[in-house]
Amino acid sequence: MQVKDAHKKRRDVLVFAGVCLVLQLAVAPHICLGNGYANFAMVYTGVVALSIGGRSGVIAGFVSGLVFDLTATSPVGLMALLLTLCGYVLGIEERDRFGDGLVSSLTSFALGAMAVLVSYHLAMLLLGETSSMADVLVARTLPSFALTFLGFLPFAYLQVRASAKKHGIGGASSSHRGSHYDVSNL
Repeated sequence: MQVKDAHKKRRDVLVFAGVCLVLQLAVAPHICLGNGYANFAMVYTGVVALSIGGRSGVIAGFVSGLVFDLTATSPVGLMALLLTLCGYVLGIEERDRFGDGLVSSLTSFALGAMAVLVSYHLAMLLLGETSSMADVLVARTLPSFALTFLGFLPFAYLQVRASAKKHGIGGASSSHRGSHYDVSNL
């Protein structure tokens, strides 16, 4: 008898939020490349928006952006706005986009992360936080993007594997289901 756990997805999202919060507060400030730091709020938003999408991605973007703003020296609401928009755009299809494969999800996240980070650092330039456009693009945005993307990779890999397992693609489960690539019955 199979028992369906209706709250498993909610529990997984909350545990993942806790992991990203700890990484953002304890690890990200100590690992920098140039003037760039990893943004685990962006990682959380990307994973939730690409795996669940819809309203969940937007809410995850707003809450994680607000937490980021409250723990950083930026104006409150800037990252919340940017991550809310990114969560909406990445999760607009309201489906598990990790099922499309690792490259597709990495590409979507990379485009969203680059747009958010460029917008964020340009806003910080307008507020006088940085001194020049070269500082914004070369010293802050590119290193932040690299560290954020590296932070996203393990979570994306785990999500792709979980999605493949859930849909019965690959591994031992596909041979029991009768894949059209199964040649054992020929």
